[in-house]
Amino acid sequence: MTDQANLIKPRLVGRGLCLRSGILKLPAIAAVLALLWFAAGHDAALAQTPPSANVQADLLSSRATVAPGERFTIVLRQRIRDGWHTYWRNPGDSGQPTRIGWHLPAGWRAGDIQWLAPVRMRFATLMSYVYSNEVLFPIELTAPREARPGENVSLTADGDWLVCSDICIPEHAALSLTVAIAAQGRDDPQWRPRIARAVAALPRRLDAPARITRGTPAVLSIAVAGASSMRDPYFFPYSQNAIAHAASEQPRAGAQGLSFRLAQGVDRSLGDAPLLGVVTYEGVDGQSHAFEIEASPGAALPGTDASPATGVAAEGGSGPVQSSSAADVASVLTAMVLALIGGLILNLMPCVLPVLSVKALSLAGGAHAGRARREGVLYAVGVLSTFLLLAAVLIAVRNGGATVGWGFQLQTAWVTAALALLFFAIGLNLLGVFTIGGVENAGAGLASRRGDAGAFFTGALAVVAATPCTAPFMAGAIGVALTQSAAAALAIFAALGAGFALPLTALSFLPSLQRWLPKPGAWMERVRNVLAFPMFGAAAWLAWVLAQQSGATGVLALLALATALAFAVLVARWGRIWLIVGAATLAVTLLFAWRPLTEVRAPAEVSAQTWSAARVAELRARGRPIFVNFTAAWCITCKVNEATTFSSPRVRDAMRARGIVYLEADWTNRDDAIAAELAAHGRAGVPLYLYYPPGGGEPVVLPQILNEAVVLNAIGA
Repeated sequence: MTDQANLIKPRLVGRGLCLRSGILKLPAIAAVLALLWFAAGHDAALAQTPPSANVQADLLSSRATVAPGERFTIVLRQRIRDGWHTYWRNPGDSGQPTRIGWHLPAGWRAGDIQWLAPVRMRFATLMSYVYSNEVLFPIELTAPREARPGENVSLTADGDWLVCSDICIPEHAALSLTVAIAAQGRDDPQWRPRIARAVAALPRRLDAPARITRGTPAVLSIAVAGASSMRDPYFFPYSQNAIAHAASEQPRAGAQGLSFRLAQGVDRSLGDAPLLGVVTYEGVDGQSHAFEIEASPGAALPGTDASPATGVAAEGGSGPVQSSSAADVASVLTAMVLALIGGLILNLMPCVLPVLSVKALSLAGGAHAGRARREGVLYAVGVLSTFLLLAAVLIAVRNGGATVGWGFQLQTAWVTAALALLFFAIGLNLLGVFTIGGVENAGAGLASRRGDAGAFFTGALAVVAATPCTAPFMAGAIGVALTQSAAAALAIFAALGAGFALPLTALSFLPSLQRWLPKPGAWMERVRNVLAFPMFGAAAWLAWVLAQQSGATGVLALLALATALAFAVLVARWGRIWLIVGAATLAVTLLFAWRPLTEVRAPAEVSAQTWSAARVAELRARGRPIFVNFTAAWCITCKVNEATTFSSPRVRDAMRARGIVYLEADWTNRDDAIAAELAAHGRAGVPLYLYYPPGGGEPVVLPQILNEAVVLNAIGA
């Protein structure tokens, strides 16, 4: 094993992460400890690392004595408990780097922590960069020229780090080092060799060209000799937001160098600015090596893309080593399970229930006619087809460079208006204003075709109605889908559709459950008429969404179209002439309504309560607690939470008493900055709720379905 490997000793057993995303959440005990730590800040009493801590830390010097004015190297040594890990300067998708704050006598100077190359650790759909077991961080110290030989100088510092296993715990330690001043400096015989090996293992800057080329994905190309013999090359960026850490880097080696395919990160600027980081690889000698690069924007370097690089990418953790492709498969399978569960829960969302009520009514009428199974299958086909169609459109738009997510189609005013008209037309149909496919006593063949089409399009309509809602487990799964290949993304969306279709499809195949459905009768017509009003309610809600997008003029255009549509469907049954008159009326109205429905109203001037990344940074710099609500007018889950939780006097009073700044990120219309922030937390849609505690630290991610207790507990009330 190499010196570098000895210094890091990667033996990753525990895989707990303090997550920036909403895919996973900390256990309650970890969240409480984190809040207590952040509240305490650095006012804690100085003490040595307690024996019960998960990280034993100390400061060690390469010199037994130091001469006045001498520059010398010390190390911060972390001995990490078995199964736990700390984080590199860029922790990846989760975690926090180690920090040290010095309290030095006058004239003494300390440099920054120097970072050994980390190892990567994958957990589900996330990737982090970590250290385990024991690691030495070199730090340069300089003694003042006026230091007096014969004196002993005490140097103290505060060390802070996040250590994780199944949970994550922020730890603090008071560190001290006594330095003896002498006229002539002298090496420490015990620590000089080890510290020298730590310094030698630091990544050195590669004196060769490197380029970062914008694209989907971006290409990092590096001119380096012997690239074809490098095994398992990997690029670790210094910037946390530069790349999507969990995406495969697809390293390739050529005669002139090495290249990587890098997925865009949160800031979406990969290829527009220099990219700095560390490349690690295993050489032909079986040893680990690392070098530092700075890639400038420009065309990819020639001769760096001949063939896939050799080697197997170890993702970290105990047990058998996984290849990156195997880890990607595991991530996709995990996301599919989450999507299946999210699809099941999606049936309970308020935007879906009116449509499912229509389907339940259909089953009640068909269960005793032997059609339930056929309609159940067609309903499932309609659900899956529509989910896959939406997924294909979303993936195509995303690959084209746009920043979109679940519910993206409702960010276009004319689509919102079209859905409102669709729900309005369905309501008219349920009231009997018009019928599709003929009268009820039509021939058996026509009735059969009508029933099949009805079952299929009920499934399709249920999916369309579901797009404003995001169920628990669903957002994280969609977020993963949008970072994977098209095939993997479609598989995840198919699992989401399967979960969504499962309850009603299962009902159609289980005679024991069908017996609980009432027998057909006159009551069905009354229920059918009553169900028209949830459809009108959905249309009214969509009109309100449109008001947020296009203002009063857009709503007027929608109401005019609804009037023309009602007139057209009413007179169409009076004969061909009236059908032409109704269609012409609708077409002329659409001609005049189109422009108001395609013009997006300019948002109001940004206020102190409007979210922006700059506003969050400003408030955090002042140590203010922040609560951010990522919402949209078309998100029913968001509006239910706002009506039941954020309007609560207890919640408002608690936020006011604690000085919490409430920010709202409105995603009703497309906003790439909000989409990027959602992606940073593993979400592809709203709602998302973040609480930034006072004094700094990573935000707490709240559940998607809120109540008073959840919010009050999160803010410490």
